Amino acid sequence: MDHPHNDPHPATTRADLPQADEPRGRPPDPDRVRAADHDRDATVQRLGDALSEGALDTAEHHRRLDQALTATTRGDLHRLTADLPTSHTARDRAETARRTARAHADRRAWHDEWGYWGAGAAIMTAIWAASALRTGEWTFYWPAVPLGIWAAVLISYALWPSHDDH
Repeated sequence: MDHPHNDPHPATTRADLPQADEPRGRPPDPDRVRAADHDRDATVQRLGDALSEGALDTAEHHRRLDQALTATTRGDLHRLTADLPTSHTARDRAETARRTARAHADRRAWHDEWGYWGAGAAIMTAIWAASALRTGEWTFYWPAVPLGIWAAVLISYALWPSHDDH
């Protein structure tokens, strides 16, 4: 016989457990999925934006904030923000994050291109050196031509970047 004091998970209720009528293999209802800390953090941020933009007064913000910090499911969190207007602050924050990510990706691509150039320089120099050793004479360093053109192209991209993504 089960006793409440023997329950290893006393905070678990029947509502928290998957129901027998839910088909196996199907994803659960998103509103019934347990909320993670990042879900609560996002809701707290959204409530703060609503307070700063005047969509919530201080008392309503505190009430919803308390509920957000103790919410169990994503549905509980969604109900706290469903009636709020789109946040201009959040939109600006997302745009800034997108631009920052794009700039980081562009910098990484730029460094990668110079890495490819360096690898190409090593391969072409090895071919030139092997050829010179085979013939016994140090001829014109022909890799300078393709490497110079390649470097000029890379530098041109730095001086005149593409603005296609705007």
